[in-house]
Amino acid sequence: MEWKIILLSVGLMGLMVAGLAIKLLVKKDGKFAGTCASQSPYLNESGEACSLCGAKPTEQCKN
Repeated sequence: MEWKIILLSVGLMGLMVAGLAIKLLVKKDGKFAGTCASQSPYLNESGEACSLCGAKPTEQCKN
């Protein structure tokens, strides 16, 4: 029984990685959009700038 759960978990993780790889291949320039979490008003309630690229919440992330 334990082997079935382990194999199922590994299979699902493999599908997730394959899905991300396909998305990366299909996206223009191979970049994910909106990678800065500070752009979300739910996560950045105090309005701080992005620690990755320095963009303010009202600006578009440069990365």
